[in-house]
Amino acid sequence: MIEPLLELPAHVRARLAQALRTGLLCPPYSETGIRSALGGGAPIQGLHNGLCQLEQQGISGAAVALALDVADRAARGVPRPDLVWSGPEVPGLHARDTRRVYEQLVGSAQRSLWVCTFAYYDGPQAFKTLADRMDEIPGLQVRLLLNIQRRYGDTTAPNDLVFTFADKLWNNQWPGKRRPEVYYDPRSLDPEGPEGVLHAKAVVADDEAAFVTSANLTEAAFDRNIEVGVLSWDRTLAASLATHFRILIERELLRPLPDTNP
Repeated sequence: MIEPLLELPAHVRARLAQALRTGLLCPPYSETGIRSALGGGAPIQGLHNGLCQLEQQGISGAAVALALDVADRAARGVPRPDLVWSGPEVPGLHARDTRRVYEQLVGSAQRSLWVCTFAYYDGPQAFKTLADRMDEIPGLQVRLLLNIQRRYGDTTAPNDLVFTFADKLWNNQWPGKRRPEVYYDPRSLDPEGPEGVLHAKAVVADDEAAFVTSANLTEAAFDRNIEVGVLSWDRTLAASLATHFRILIERELLRPLPDTNP
């Protein structure tokens, strides 16, 4: 009977337990009361049915809160990933928001950040959260992985394309005082045609949290497109992803972007 409540995302379970524990949410349960306590993003109808069934069995709100707390403590050693979506909100379905997850990870990092994207648009806006965090935390090490694309039919020398990209990034697109380390995949600049491109979209924060997503660093991907990703607090997974990026750099499969003068 309580299983549907245990399947809620961890942050929704925590809000539910707090509301039941404090009496903010109490019998007789109503969809309006649940929406008021938890917000419209929670699966209101399913929660209402589950809580009403527990009430009919004589299980108090305080007892439900205790059960949720115990379940969360038991599950802390086994991190559970969350799905993260962009796009239209669907009534009755809870979805973590791409923009919010990205900004929370970047805005809370203390030691290191890996940010990888295939494309970005409007650099001053796309990189604002990242640049603000770098300026706020002087010891934060940030590595930004970007794709440099050769347009079809362009015969410009690869080094010139790299320099032009770097000059635009540092002088027009990067909004912060400190600069991150930036790396690119040189294969995309092959004049004979792209052997491959850097297409991954991911964030790794402090080697503790990993966010892998289909969304690029664009307003459309964050707010309008239907995009999906996974947020994991599994430290082994996060460290493995960061290590993979690091090895690509050590083996010069990803190369550093030149630091042109501002």
